[in-house]
Amino acid sequence: MALTPRIGLRWADPALCGDCGATALAGRAAICFTPAMTNRFQNVSRRWFLGALMAGGAQAALAAPPAVSLRPAPRPADYRKLAAPGADELIARAGLSGEVGFAVADATTGRMLEAHNPLLGLPPASVTKAMTALYALETLGADYRFGTRLLGTGPVVGGELKGDLVLAGGGDPTLNTDMLGDLAAKLKAAGVHAVRGRFLYHAGALPEVPAIDPGQPAHVGYNPAISGLNLNFNRVHFEWQQASGGYTVTMDARAERYRPAVSVAEMEVVRRDLPVYTYSSKGEVDHWTVASGALGKGGARWLPVRRPALYAAEVFQTLARSHGIELARPAAAQTLPQGTVLAEMESAPLREVLREMLKYSTNITAEAVGLTASLARGAQVTSLAASGREMSAWLAGRLGTRKADFVDHSGLGEGSRMSAGDMVRALVGVGPDGPLKPILKDVYLRDDQGRALKSHPVKIRAKTGTLNFVSALAGYVTGADGTELAFAIFTADNARRADIRPEDRERPAGSRSWTGRSRAMQMELVERWATLYCG
Repeated sequence: MALTPRIGLRWADPALCGDCGATALAGRAAICFTPAMTNRFQNVSRRWFLGALMAGGAQAALAAPPAVSLRPAPRPADYRKLAAPGADELIARAGLSGEVGFAVADATTGRMLEAHNPLLGLPPASVTKAMTALYALETLGADYRFGTRLLGTGPVVGGELKGDLVLAGGGDPTLNTDMLGDLAAKLKAAGVHAVRGRFLYHAGALPEVPAIDPGQPAHVGYNPAISGLNLNFNRVHFEWQQASGGYTVTMDARAERYRPAVSVAEMEVVRRDLPVYTYSSKGEVDHWTVASGALGKGGARWLPVRRPALYAAEVFQTLARSHGIELARPAAAQTLPQGTVLAEMESAPLREVLREMLKYSTNITAEAVGLTASLARGAQVTSLAASGREMSAWLAGRLGTRKADFVDHSGLGEGSRMSAGDMVRALVGVGPDGPLKPILKDVYLRDDQGRALKSHPVKIRAKTGTLNFVSALAGYVTGADGTELAFAIFTADNARRADIRPEDRERPAGSRSWTGRSRAMQMELVERWATLYCG
């Protein structure tokens, strides 16, 4: 049931409402929602209200004959507002199991307009990335760039490096094979044609994380390892083709210009139907098996890499060889050696990195920038959970959230919780003119056939989030008259999610239809708010 607003409360200083626990921002009007107020008005429905209006008109018409010929009366200017379906109706129509929480406020004044379970903590899924983007922008700055360097521990004499060559990662989550190829070309352009010493790699810029969420299936590419030296979103490209007597398979680090084969990951085709994939670690090699019964004639997919630093070093070794520079087998450096920078590759500015992260919802980018921000703030973090707690504390201090509790920066971990009220509080605190809204992606209202209405006067910039039986949407709505709303809608069936068997976690039965109904309800709620609160 949507809660009924109690209007007119205003606090001069941040204060706590004793009924619902809502905090009013200084100098801003507040609306709080209480069970008492809800019970008082719950029987006054929109249908009853419209019926009463129609009945009154009918009585007036019967009281005396019309003085002029009857013509349809013009609809009142707010007809569309009167006809807008109620929030309770939209929630009931969606037929979702589990729980729904939402809040919507004037993004400029902070005045709360509607809410339903606004204090209920639910999994925010990838909406977490919006908070990670804020955390990183305010900590590192929009122009921050990740760097990947080549260091020489000795002098270069006659084109030969008289020392070790060190590939030093800076935590760049966007580093790809083509960029490593350009780095190898820069090394050659710096006058290095041979290396007498070792080839070392260093990944200590970030803590080593074997997988973002250990509870995910082993083979899903969105759940890779994290380190201070990453490559291709820490995924390897697996491709297969049916041949006489079996299959030919390749494992490579492909990008647009380069496709070097790798040996740090290997694939074995096994005669079986299920499971489709198995994973095991064999020394320094990720060993995969795949069921022949699932392959068909041919195809490809990306698999996660569990040793991303070694993966990047092996690929660089291959690319350096293509430029005529022979390197020894890569070896890990536990501490960063002192040396001279021979070549460097930088990422795009952080603002652009985050824009791509929010558009494509890349988990590794969220984790890398979140960890980097926590370390830059001086936190001693050795895990994603520790860094998530650091971000939660920052949000509480910076934007006044009270129930935000993150276990990572991507939202992939199911233990994260946030309330819709806290999310809206954060969005209002940053403001529609702040750094977040311009990098959120466009979300469109849709027609009855599900087609995006890109020319619709109502504009939405938001972040979506999806896990099995979890769906979330949060961001800003701009009305045709320029009115700005901040909103958050969280839906989750945690009990149903907990019952999913490990082998069904990639595509559990019923999850897709549940998510579809949730998304449809989210857009109907946004359309309702645009109708009611925007001119």
